[in-house]
Amino acid sequence: MQLVIKSLSKTYPNGVKALKEISLTINQGMFGLLGPNGAGKSSLMRTIATLQEADAGSIYLDGLDVLTKKAEVRQLLGYLPQDFGVYPRISAEEMLDHVAQLKGIGVKSERKELVSALLDKVNLTKDKKKNLGTYSGGMKQRFGIAQALMGSPKLIIVDEPTAGLDPAERNRFYNLLSQIGENTIVILSTHIVEDVRTLCSDFAIICEGELMYNGEPDAAIVEIEGKIYSKTINKEDILQYKENYGIISTQLKGGQLNLRAFSETDLGNGFVPVPVVLEDFYFSKIAQKVDVITL
Repeated sequence: MQLVIKSLSKTYPNGVKALKEISLTINQGMFGLLGPNGAGKSSLMRTIATLQEADAGSIYLDGLDVLTKKAEVRQLLGYLPQDFGVYPRISAEEMLDHVAQLKGIGVKSERKELVSALLDKVNLTKDKKKNLGTYSGGMKQRFGIAQALMGSPKLIIVDEPTAGLDPAERNRFYNLLSQIGENTIVILSTHIVEDVRTLCSDFAIICEGELMYNGEPDAAIVEIEGKIYSKTINKEDILQYKENYGIISTQLKGGQLNLRAFSETDLGNGFVPVPVVLEDFYFSKIAQKVDVITL
């Protein structure tokens, strides 16, 4: 199973270049997609999901042309956008049965068996008769995955799936995605960078429509090992440090500002080397394109 994206480009009518010759090869398993707001992540996912046209480039899913064979692709696709609506007065069981019909499953007994299996997979069997409007955030997300799994898709795309979930719900949700990723391609867009290291064997960083990195999380960390330095300062001094050091991120605590900086050499001046996390690599890449300091 493989998704191959080559030189994909998209410019919107307002002149925004959302995608600039993006090329990626995504294999079976979980693939992380990182980038700030407006980076082009959603544009890329909508294009893969056949929801918008590309200006140039190609996408192939196991040899199937995604950009020209939309109907065929949709039969192999499961998509969970960041914001998806539910009909509040219909039960999960009824809604999944409707989705199954849309997927072309015409035999009622087959639909019933499939719906039951999906509800069990996402741990919603005991709540299958409840109206979707009564579901908690975590339950709605699990329902979203159930409808995305309808028809045994070869490719599943999930956009910021854990937004608004508490830590326990987020862990349960990611455990489910990991199980799914054993047999299909799962593209996961998330703002929680460290989750990518935990869950994904491969990932990419996109910023301002450009591909900034594609590789393994552990390899990314090795690339900057020993090159991240930290120092705590008064927040009033940030502009001075911003001008003179490669500051990639800041964290304010108790009126003091902790800086993290990227440097090939020892910075001195009170900066000390610190253990690297994937978030450091992410910020070091997007700092090449955008101002990461907001204070």
